[in-house]
Amino acid sequence: MSEDLAARVAAVAALDEPSRRRLYDHVVRQSEPVSRDEAAAAVDLARTTAAFHLDRLVAEGLLEVSYERRTGRTGPGAGRTAKLYRRSQHQVGVSLPERRYDLAGRLLAAAVAEAEETGERPRDIADRKARELGRELARDAAADGAAADPALTALQVLEAHGFEPREEGAEVALVNCPFHALAQEHTALVCGMNLQLCSGLLAEAGVTALAARLDPRPGHCCVRLTPKTDPQP
Repeated sequence: MSEDLAARVAAVAALDEPSRRRLYDHVVRQSEPVSRDEAAAAVDLARTTAAFHLDRLVAEGLLEVSYERRTGRTGPGAGRTAKLYRRSQHQVGVSLPERRYDLAGRLLAAAVAEAEETGERPRDIADRKARELGRELARDAAADGAAADPALTALQVLEAHGFEPREEGAEVALVNCPFHALAQEHTALVCGMNLQLCSGLLAEAGVTALAARLDPRPGHCCVRLTPKTDPQP
């Protein structure tokens, strides 16, 4: 499990505690940030208990904190600054197996927008954007201190984005499709994007021994990484 997925699972798991869930539900229903005292009174908890749970929700990225004086005054005698809680702007979602429809949406939205401007076929643009995204993911990995082995870097990127790469001899199977539901309804479009994303990733990472190829199999992504017949330096 990737660190990002583990963090999202932990955030959702934090809501399994009943008092914490009631506090979260109360805070997100309010139109204005909520103080500890207000939240504690609303769900009938001791202030210290409410404070503990609220701060745990902040630590998990589910709530955000701000500070202000509720009296509306400033300067000496204005009173203490209150710690206030509101829903985090950070989105938390978990799916098992992992799905990344945000990436597919990003590619398809960009393709439609550019097609309206240029008249180019949306599918051609989607393929190009997917290849560019693959290259971008490889560059991001390099900037974050990627592994010295280019192939390992590529596998780590694929793992982080839900493809679940598994080495099978000289080949690499991608045993999960992050865009599964879309691929079921729009197979040619989504498989084409997957192929271009993986190809761009391998090229940018400097992987010369493997190539991304369409090889659909039950329970797998439609793309498989196979040895090149004539690896280029």
